[in-house]
Amino acid sequence: MAWNSNPLQSYRETRVRTASQGRLVVMLYDEAIKQIDIACSYLDQSSKQLDLVHNAVVRAQEVVTELMVSLDFDHGGEIARNLFNLYIYFHNQLMEANVRKETKPLKEVRDFLATLRDAWVEIAKKFPGQNLGSSSGVNIAG
Repeated sequence: MAWNSNPLQSYRETRVRTASQGRLVVMLYDEAIKQIDIACSYLDQSSKQLDLVHNAVVRAQEVVTELMVSLDFDHGGEIARNLFNLYIYFHNQLMEANVRKETKPLKEVRDFLATLRDAWVEIAKKFPGQNLGSSSGVNIAG
């Protein structure tokens, strides 16, 4: 392992590498929610730093895309398909919010993500350390 001069970055990397699949999904939801909160915060300010809004929304879209590609349709069946459709909807809403610079679609997606996040917290508690999809990556069954 190479020495990293940034202890916070090293901690974050270790936290991700050692997390269970369920915990990784929760971490992805946390990041998407955080980025949406950042975008809403900038939009609510009178200065409206649109470049920072854009960057936060794009990061949230990237997380949603990661959640989307992590689904395991072979094992997840209908749940994975339903999550995929939700993620497509979230992605489209985030894109629309970014184009129009509106908080309403951001807050809607945030509420959905928070609900899904809470469900994944419970799943991760019930199945700690268990493989929820395939044996590699974050491939989630749904």
